[in-house]
Amino acid sequence: MDSSPIPLTDIKAASDAAGGGTLGKDHPLSFIESLIDPGMLVLSLWGVGLYHSGSLKPEYLILSVIVFAMTFPGTTQIRSSLRKLVTQTLINWVAIAALLLVMGVATGYSRQFPTGAVLMWLWLAPLSQIAAHRALRLAAPGILAMRGPPRKAVIVGMNTQGVALARRIRETPYSQIEVSGFFDDRELHRLNAPMGFGLIDRLAALPAYVQANDVQMIYLSLPMASQPRILQVLDGLKDTTASIYFVPDMFVTDLIQGRSASVCGTPVISVCETPFRGTTGLVKRAWDILLASVILVLIAPVMLAVAIGIKLTSPGPIVFKQRRYGLDGKEIMVYKFRSMTVTEDGEKSYTQVKRGDARVTKIGAFIRKTSLDELPQFINVLQGRMSVVGPRPHAIAVNEQYRKQISGYMIRHKVRPGITGWAQVNGFRGGDDLESMQRRIEFDLDYLRNWSLRLDLYIIARTVGVVFKDSKAF
Repeated sequence: MDSSPIPLTDIKAASDAAGGGTLGKDHPLSFIESLIDPGMLVLSLWGVGLYHSGSLKPEYLILSVIVFAMTFPGTTQIRSSLRKLVTQTLINWVAIAALLLVMGVATGYSRQFPTGAVLMWLWLAPLSQIAAHRALRLAAPGILAMRGPPRKAVIVGMNTQGVALARRIRETPYSQIEVSGFFDDRELHRLNAPMGFGLIDRLAALPAYVQANDVQMIYLSLPMASQPRILQVLDGLKDTTASIYFVPDMFVTDLIQGRSASVCGTPVISVCETPFRGTTGLVKRAWDILLASVILVLIAPVMLAVAIGIKLTSPGPIVFKQRRYGLDGKEIMVYKFRSMTVTEDGEKSYTQVKRGDARVTKIGAFIRKTSLDELPQFINVLQGRMSVVGPRPHAIAVNEQYRKQISGYMIRHKVRPGITGWAQVNGFRGGDDLESMQRRIEFDLDYLRNWSLRLDLYIIARTVGVVFKDSKAF
């Protein structure tokens, strides 16, 4: 593990907790895959319990419920190579097993299980997951064959989002959708026609073509400003049985947790929303409280040693408090172990620490390098001011400077700031120049778009390696 950037598309296989990945939530393979990871963990645990105890004791059943809740829905791995499948499965399992072990030791619950049973489950669980994912990949053609031939589809509007949709369908195995082509009123020479997809006809010919060719799915990719044409197309399709889907012209908008919803019976589309709404918000908060509580118990001796070291080596307070923006852009007080001789609160001015900065104390250099100065922020997590994983909070002066220069900067404050984050594990830790800050914000917004508990686990696992190998830390 290192701190080099990883494209978000590469982590999707490890972090996608939407249950459907690129196949869509209503796809039968997506539902099966969502059950593989949690299902195989539970089944392997039951197998270990039966082998060691001869029956399923209550402690195994309780643990199986916890494990299922932590890992459902599972990852979509049907498109992954064997190497990627093994890598992502092991990364996920190491993160989950480590957290279970920490919680088990902290609560004493681990004493309920024989050491042999724990060791057996540690290697049996990922093997069963890998085997199940590969088995599904082999069985996928047969499963889909039982549903009949692919559904025929056409796309109305050969524009940016229509072409993107066609390519995405073509590049997604097992989509069970066959795009016949496009309908558009413009001449072919005016269109950016994609390879492999032709212009079938004008919009007026659409209803007759749909009826004559048994088209089952129609994707309307017309601009929102073309409402009269959209209504005309819909009116012409009333005499068909095809399913009709509207592809919103939202490529001009940077969607954050985009979704359709209903407000008092009125359909709306979310353009910018927090990922932690409703049940997901409760799960995120409960997970933060549990994890922070366990970690604080385990690191208490380390925090005591750091506090003594600070007190003995330099005058001033042990804990440094700084004003930062938190959830919804509201001001919070963030705790850190003091690592410098000065304590700017960051409200009106903030001077970025440089390598070899004279303000940094001797012990301060060590705790900054190892991120031990961040440990008091687990108290902030229990207070509800922060989260274990989320966009890192910046000093107020920095926020006020860059919110005017970077588009979407304040969107990162739709969630609680984190002790570690997606930007930090990808090498964007520290540095407050415009270019570095823009890249950091890009990763923060990617995190908001694609949040899942699995992604949080992945970030936590990567953080451990980054802390000890990050050459940018000082």
